[in-house]
Amino acid sequence: MSFLSRIMVLKSKAHFSAGGHNRPGGTQSSAFQGTVKKKSDQARSRVAIIIAGFSVVYCIIGGRLVQYGMASPEVVSSIMPADRLMASRPDILDRNGEVLATDIRTVSLYAEPHKIVDADEAVEMLATVLPDLDLKGTYKKLSSKSHFQWLRRQLTPKQQSQILALGIPGIGFRPEKRRFYPGGATAAHIVGYVNIDNRGVAGMEKFIDNQGLADLAAVGMTSDTPLEPVKLSIDVRVQAIVRDVVVNAVTNYKAKGAGAVVLDANTGEVLAMASAPDFDPNNPLEGAAEGWLNRMSNGTFEMGSTFKSFTTAMALDSGKVKLTDNFDARFPIRIGGFTIKDFHGKHRVLSVPEIFQYSSNIGTAKMADVVGIEAHKEFLTRLGLLTRMQTELPEVKTPTQPREWKKINSITISFGHGVSTTPLQTAVAGAALVNGGKLIEPTFLPRTQDQADEVAKVVIQEKTSADMRYLFEYNGVNGSGRNARVAGFDVGGKTGTADKVVNGRYDSKLNFNAFLAAFPMGNPRYIVLSFCDEPHSGEGGGTIASYTAAPMVRDIIRRAAPLLGVQPQFGDGGAALLQSY
Repeated sequence: MSFLSRIMVLKSKAHFSAGGHNRPGGTQSSAFQGTVKKKSDQARSRVAIIIAGFSVVYCIIGGRLVQYGMASPEVVSSIMPADRLMASRPDILDRNGEVLATDIRTVSLYAEPHKIVDADEAVEMLATVLPDLDLKGTYKKLSSKSHFQWLRRQLTPKQQSQILALGIPGIGFRPEKRRFYPGGATAAHIVGYVNIDNRGVAGMEKFIDNQGLADLAAVGMTSDTPLEPVKLSIDVRVQAIVRDVVVNAVTNYKAKGAGAVVLDANTGEVLAMASAPDFDPNNPLEGAAEGWLNRMSNGTFEMGSTFKSFTTAMALDSGKVKLTDNFDARFPIRIGGFTIKDFHGKHRVLSVPEIFQYSSNIGTAKMADVVGIEAHKEFLTRLGLLTRMQTELPEVKTPTQPREWKKINSITISFGHGVSTTPLQTAVAGAALVNGGKLIEPTFLPRTQDQADEVAKVVIQEKTSADMRYLFEYNGVNGSGRNARVAGFDVGGKTGTADKVVNGRYDSKLNFNAFLAAFPMGNPRYIVLSFCDEPHSGEGGGTIASYTAAPMVRDIIRRAAPLLGVQPQFGDGGAALLQSY
């Protein structure tokens, strides 16, 4: 049979078979349809099972994603969430917009110990880049069973690239922000510093955190979005001058410490303030021994004869004493087993200006006695010298005073012994003596004259303030303030030399020297207070305030007054001009 014949036979058989299936009620047709339906039902069941399986898997995955999204971030081995590591702090600026503190981006080194192949080798390799690495401590971290360990915070870009080149498995970097202080130690005690986690520890950095930034960080509401800068009242140019003078005083006078402040007499703004020893806020640990103490606001001292300014103002303001009155200073005062005498006694009757000029302990004590003990205590409280000063800086110490004021206490306090206050609040009270009688709490933030008037408290009469301006200038020209005079700027003030207490007794060889000054005395705009703690030398060989603290004020005013916009005046009423040919 040919190939074509076979094809024809097969086609005829197929036609016959198909025709048979189409017959109604055929047995073979029913069997075929049952088989097709069964296979169709099986296919549908399999597709449904597959769809149900995928649905269950996707539901599980979705549920876990929701669970992870709502769960708190896991914190292991002190690692902070990434958003907190990169959270911004506001820049800190001086009154002219110069940057005092800002954030810079950096990275920190971490390890995942469970991925470390050889802890010994990893430590040795890291030590080639980080020579000061704690080898024993790092090995302990790398060989632990934890999943995360910090190894070094805030690396330099060079260190990061060198460690990357080592190719150590299990070692990585996390981005962070680091606080940078362009001026270094220039305004350390004012600006303060932050810890390794960029949280304020001292100064205005801590003040900023206390205004709500720390609370926001605690609940995770901070971000890396730049914040509005915080502008301070200080002038970094004047600040640099004040710190330079203070640091030089410690060195030149062989002193334990020194400090100074420049204060706007009419607004209470602090233009500059420095305390030495100090520290570099970029590396605060180096100054931990002595530098952290802000002696201007967080140290209390017996301010010596600068307190005679307040005693004199009290006597004049009471109306019981006038500038023309005289007091007998011929003989020492003996009370309670103590003898009160003058350092440079004139042994004669002295007028009020002479008592101020010669810094007579006897005359000052007698003026205080005229006013009385309770009135004396009330007056110093009114001037804020016996209570904790209110200002933005967190580092403020509370003054000390006798538990019970007796006559001997009032006498010694009248000339600056028996009460310890901070130098800054002494300057603030001094401003009230010359600005018309208004006590204005100090601020490290910009303040307008209107804002100052709102917070000012009148503590003495305007006439008393005018009398005190006269006495300050009189002492500046004729008395112990002569070493602080600067030609053209009419500087006046009052020195104070206080013996320090050693083992419960006053030691005449160890002094705390201070000078409270104002300028220009015709219309005082600025208060300058300086101090020198335990100097062992001074100008002209002396160690009292007129040879140490007064020259510090002179050097500050001579360099800073032009920057503060004070025009020098020469001759009576400024009629003359200083010319050089």
